[in-house]
Amino acid sequence: MTFKLPLLVLKVVDEFQKSGFEIYIVGGSVRDTIMGKKSYDWDFTTNATPKEILEIFPDGFYDNQYGTVGMAIDDLSNKYSQAVLKNDEMDLLRPFEITTFRTEGIYKDRRHPDKVEWGKSIEEDLQRRDFTINAIALKVARSQKPKAGMKKENKKLEDYKLIDPYGGQKDIKNKLIRAVGDPDKRFSEDALRMMRAIRIASELGFNIEKNTLAAISKNWKLLYNISWERIRDELLRILKSDYPADGIKLLFTTNLLRVIIPELIETRDVQQAGHHTKDVWNHSIDSLANCASPDPAVRLATLLHDIGKPIAFRQKGDKITFYGHEVVGERICRNIAIRLKLAKKDKENLLILVRQHMFAYDPKMTDASIRRFIRKVGKERINDMIMLRVGDRLGGGSRATSWRLREFQQRIGKVMYTPMQITDLKINGRDIMKALDIKSGPEIGKILEKLFEEVLEDSKKNKKEYLLKRIETLNK
Repeated sequence: MTFKLPLLVLKVVDEFQKSGFEIYIVGGSVRDTIMGKKSYDWDFTTNATPKEILEIFPDGFYDNQYGTVGMAIDDLSNKYSQAVLKNDEMDLLRPFEITTFRTEGIYKDRRHPDKVEWGKSIEEDLQRRDFTINAIALKVARSQKPKAGMKKENKKLEDYKLIDPYGGQKDIKNKLIRAVGDPDKRFSEDALRMMRAIRIASELGFNIEKNTLAAISKNWKLLYNISWERIRDELLRILKSDYPADGIKLLFTTNLLRVIIPELIETRDVQQAGHHTKDVWNHSIDSLANCASPDPAVRLATLLHDIGKPIAFRQKGDKITFYGHEVVGERICRNIAIRLKLAKKDKENLLILVRQHMFAYDPKMTDASIRRFIRKVGKERINDMIMLRVGDRLGGGSRATSWRLREFQQRIGKVMYTPMQITDLKINGRDIMKALDIKSGPEIGKILEKLFEEVLEDSKKNKKEYLLKRIETLNK
């Protein structure tokens, strides 16, 4: 079996072999390579200790207790000829991580081993890993076999050997996520592995082996031991995957969603009326499945856009309404964002998209009204809002777009570059102080606000000559 590996990876292998150490490529990069996919995240394991690794690569960084030395791609590329590495897609490679062989340990906190002990063999190291598809090691033997016409740097040929004690290759072929050994033990060691199983299944389109799946459902409460930062990162990766809706459904069926977003479960069996044929839960899942944005924050907003409906639900006879559910939804999402410790930008995107997703368009709307909508949503979020609406429509059984939505998008495009905020005015506070011969103060801001309201109604008024004349009128 042969593989095409980045030359920088092979150079690292060379350095360890020259120093007399064993070195193996492990983890997701091996799995991706077997599947014929490109990988930009390369991990290695070796019998060299962290101290010995740093003797080989002095520029490496080691600031943890788990035996992992990190190496920046820039530092590595500077060590070798750029001509050799030009085809490695260097800008996409993530820092290399090299870890000393480890053996199994005790995980009292369900997150980290109480004590890290170095292992003696690759087999011992592989037995502590999470899933069979990640418990495959790739050994590369580099031999000096010059061929006529080959450049000096490329004279070495590779011989590849896969170490696969747990049948990972077979599970890759069968598209299965299976725990290494006893799944209960694997998840009790690190409870985040339960989410990781679902995340990998969502990314690859794999199924989870029945005993592994049953163990997740059995041990779901262990997730309470995991930090919200780690939970958030796995959730966002699930949402960013090729099959995010399947991932969310798996989180529900395994009970993990009860820890992560219990509010979403409340949407189950909440019936809807009008064009909707499904309850709020299934509509939300279908909307997520149809969201075209690759941004996990936008996908999260699409999933949660109707999360306020269970509270806003009202029924009188056959009529069902959810008045104000977007306001309730924003409040709920604020709590979810705080719990998940979302980044400030992701939190703002989530809250604004959920709060404003009920926008409606009428051909009689003025340009000023459309500008106000753009201001509320933000120029940078207009495309995200449209993608949420398209997902919402498709998730509700409608077509992706309508004449109203198309016309609204056209109107937005026409006014997008007209004044949207005070800083877009053709004058500023200094112009007002000079025109009125006054010092800086609150009056400046009041005048600017009044001028901006006029320009918001009619963008043609955003001319310096007109605005300077209006200053005199407003000051009387």
